[in-house]
Amino acid sequence: MNDSVFHRLYDQYHQDVFQFLMYMVKNRQTAEDLMHEVYIRVLKAYSKFEGKSSEKTWLFSIAKNVAIDHFRKSTVRKKHAFDFFNWEKQELKSPDALPEELAEMNDEMKQLLLALDECTGDQKMVIIMRYFQDLSITETAQVLGWTEGKVKTTQHRAIQKLRDRLSGHSDRRQVHDE
Repeated sequence: MNDSVFHRLYDQYHQDVFQFLMYMVKNRQTAEDLMHEVYIRVLKAYSKFEGKSSEKTWLFSIAKNVAIDHFRKSTVRKKHAFDFFNWEKQELKSPDALPEELAEMNDEMKQLLLALDECTGDQKMVIIMRYFQDLSITETAQVLGWTEGKVKTTQHRAIQKLRDRLSGHSDRRQVHDE
């Protein structure tokens, strides 16, 4: 991978990728560390990039993997056990308060971001990609390696769960994932 390609990818997408990581981990330092890891992986993997998807969705899929690895490692560290970490079913909770950048968001977006901690990992990623990053259903499906149908179903379930959560009825009825 030559320098100019790397710089172009960095300049074009680092803001989006960084934001995605911030929404996922809600900690600036962690997001910066993960961002560094994303671009190390980009450097290593670019020769294998076949252009089947756009560079943007390719980069997001690397960022998604880096984020999942981060949650997997921190979960294992917390439990001191090597349980199987199922990011699709488990909540990806980030314990930190919202960093400044996110604290400046409007209240609705802040509430939504905090409520996302109640969602499963796959729901959280779909909502962030679709509503915070403005990726299309197709792009989101490419990033996650899913069908568009699965993205739509996951998005629908997440919205139901968030609606219940944000209207304060989360204890009234559970939205089942099966």
